[in-house]
Amino acid sequence: MGDREDFLTWIKTDLYQAEAALHDGDPEPRRALWSHEEPVGVLGAWHNACGLAEVDALFTALGQSFSHCTSYAFELLAYDVVGNMAYTAGLEHVSTSVDGEPRTYTLRATQVYRRENTAWRAAHRHADAVTQ
Repeated sequence: MGDREDFLTWIKTDLYQAEAALHDGDPEPRRALWSHEEPVGVLGAWHNACGLAEVDALFTALGQSFSHCTSYAFELLAYDVVGNMAYTAGLEHVSTSVDGEPRTYTLRATQVYRRENTAWRAAHRHADAVTQ
């Protein structure tokens, strides 16, 4: 397989599982797939974070807010791999509880990744709610 195929497999397995786990209240799989090197950042649908400490605190807070995920689907709209950098753009369709209240929503999510050693790591995320 080539770089694009390997990356796409990682998106559809490891990254997908990490996002589903986060929406069920477990931030550890997402944390494990994120870079531990600066710069990192999140421009989130509810909270922003810049730098390792803020991103780590954000993942903890999200894990405490989310629970009882009944559905998570990532609709990949575009992606590419160029050397040691990659990106995804897509829609996240989620049914979960946020602070104990059941919610269903769709987020537009764009993420930037870099290859660190031989593993892909997320370095930046931008997400916002689809309001249509």
